[in-house]
Amino acid sequence: MAHVNLLPWRAARRKQREREFYMQLVAAFVVALGVLLLWVFWMDQRIDNQNERNAYLQTEIKQLDVRIAKIKDLEKVREHLLARKQIIEQLQADRSQMVHLFDELVKTIPSSARLSGLKQSGQSMSLDGVAQSNASVAEYMRNIETSPWMGHADLRKTENTHNGTRMPYAFGLNVLLSKPKSDETDGKMPVLPAGASSGAAPAVPAALGAAAKAATTPPAKPATTATPEATPVSAPAATGGAGS
Repeated sequence: MAHVNLLPWRAARRKQREREFYMQLVAAFVVALGVLLLWVFWMDQRIDNQNERNAYLQTEIKQLDVRIAKIKDLEKVREHLLARKQIIEQLQADRSQMVHLFDELVKTIPSSARLSGLKQSGQSMSLDGVAQSNASVAEYMRNIETSPWMGHADLRKTENTHNGTRMPYAFGLNVLLSKPKSDETDGKMPVLPAGASSGAAPAVPAALGAAAKAATTPPAKPATTATPEATPVSAPAATGGAGS
């Protein structure tokens, strides 16, 4: 006789499959959770590594900022030193200029004019003085323009003061200063001779004072000039002598 299984085997198999499904589902969940934890750990490691690199870069940037600040300070110091060097070179080149200027003032001023004041500002000079006439002022301007140490002269003013002196015309000139080409390339002072001692150094200020005094002192009157009042007096004296 055949054996017939009357137990609900289909329900049991269904339960077995459901149990296997849930087990697989839990296993997949555990695997996914493990993978997620590993991924989070790996990302945390990368973030920490990047933070360390950022911190290192920030430290290096701060050090570079300090170095850049020092470089800027050094550049400012360098600019100040270059400016001082240029000033010193300019003074070195122009230290003999005043000697030549006073010498040229004495040479160029005519006998019918004298200076009452002068003022230098950079490469220009302002001259004030008095003269016998406008022709004397024009002669003085021509002499200035032919000087190697002075250039173009502009007439600032000229007026007749009517003060009854020998030089009634007051004038003002603006003169541009210049240098001879041979002096521009040589900024050194003249070398003293071998036999000259250190005591000869004050000769330059003395020459400056003498030049300035000669430029501003009016020329002396000629000794042979006769005043109009003296002529009538001498004539009768001569006549009386002849009659006696």
